[in-house]
Amino acid sequence: MAAAQYIESHNLQKTVEDVINQTIKAKPDEPFSFMAEALKKLSPPAITKVVGRQIIDSRGNPTVQADVFTHKGKFSAAVPSGASTGAHEAVELRDGDKSKWLGKGVTKAVDNINSIIAPALIGMDPTKQAEVDKKMIELDGTENKAKLGANAILAVSMAVTRAGAAEKGVPLYRHIADLAGNKKLILPVPSLNIINGGVHAGNALAFQEFMIMPTGATSFAESMRLAAEVYHHLKTIIKNKYGLDAANVGDEGGFAPSIQSNEEGAELIKQAIEAAGHTGKVKMAMDCAASEFYEPKDNDGKYDLLFKAKDNDGTGKRTGEELSQMYQDLCAKYPIISIEDPFNEDDWDSYGKFTELGLAQVVGDDLLCTNPVRVQKAIDNKSCNALLLKVNQIGSVTESIEAVKMSKAAGWGVMTSHRSGETEDDFIADLAVGLSTGQIKTGAPCRSERNAKYNQLIRIEEELGADAVFAGENWRHIAY
Repeated sequence: MAAAQYIESHNLQKTVEDVINQTIKAKPDEPFSFMAEALKKLSPPAITKVVGRQIIDSRGNPTVQADVFTHKGKFSAAVPSGASTGAHEAVELRDGDKSKWLGKGVTKAVDNINSIIAPALIGMDPTKQAEVDKKMIELDGTENKAKLGANAILAVSMAVTRAGAAEKGVPLYRHIADLAGNKKLILPVPSLNIINGGVHAGNALAFQEFMIMPTGATSFAESMRLAAEVYHHLKTIIKNKYGLDAANVGDEGGFAPSIQSNEEGAELIKQAIEAAGHTGKVKMAMDCAASEFYEPKDNDGKYDLLFKAKDNDGTGKRTGEELSQMYQDLCAKYPIISIEDPFNEDDWDSYGKFTELGLAQVVGDDLLCTNPVRVQKAIDNKSCNALLLKVNQIGSVTESIEAVKMSKAAGWGVMTSHRSGETEDDFIADLAVGLSTGQIKTGAPCRSERNAKYNQLIRIEEELGADAVFAGENWRHIAY
């Protein structure tokens, strides 16, 4: 094609003249960057390339990262991985080759991105998130993303969300809010895991996480100050009581001292809150991860609080009713406002009875797996009253938004969550603001893969300026 034909076919002369006129009218100090941005905006919204790769998460295990390219640039996302996983989660595709990475490689998922997903998405509009996610789900063709892997689909889905925001020229959190039809932008109250137990720690503590929630703060930045101060006072208390080694941190930055009972963990945090001078401003929360210490019904159908003991004599076993009473006793003694996974993921009866007591927010993680089908069942049965939002449990941004909208419509709370195996990707910070979840849990104020999310929230609050709204005491439920 001759030069003149090329110029005419793409209408280059008029386009360039229009941009020059825009530049003259705006009179920017640096005209060339202004012109470059103006020209870039004229490029069509289309995915031009998708690339997947295997990277390493915070626990030294492989995970999936995806790059989505458009005419606006390259947009990346990496997926996390959990240690305590629900039986009803979408499939995290691993290689299973024990000779490499102990079988945890993700090269199959990466190959699915590069050979199956990538060709199918070329030319699609990244602002059409639902259409892109639907295409990938159709390519998979299974109910739980077992063919391509939820880790493959989600990495691309998140990267596409970033690309969509860039196409619109808006921050990621605003684009997510638009996708959900949400008009509010709310900074969440952080829920910080500062004492580890369960499968996350080698101590005798059955419950997986003891957390703090600075609901009495007036801004997100202040909430992090209050939390960090409690964290450091807790470190001092633990060192004095259990020795220097007890202050080493776990996967999520929390401490794992040689605690012998769940109440002991709650007492340590209460003392740290008091020592920091934040009584009343900082509350407590727990993630019991009860599925991890539940004995199947074909055994005895009980919860074994001594499940990690080498010489387990069976004295730690509790029925659902007895475990419920333990939670009631803890709530009566300590300022606990939220309890996650208090029972086994299929113990719907115990969930419903405990939720009905109204003692605290009851969060479904393994119970729900961010799955709209299970969310609806829990709504119908009144089994819990809050969703733990883990995007990798369901495997796409669109389905995650659907689960959040269902939860909010039911009057539930929503807590955005990380996983124990994390990356430096801070996507969930923007997700929490864009969906106005009001709560986010992403570890202790320690370890960079955790603080990456908290620091992004600090930046978002700064960017919003006078329009920034912190959930604070209204953390429990934020309606659209």
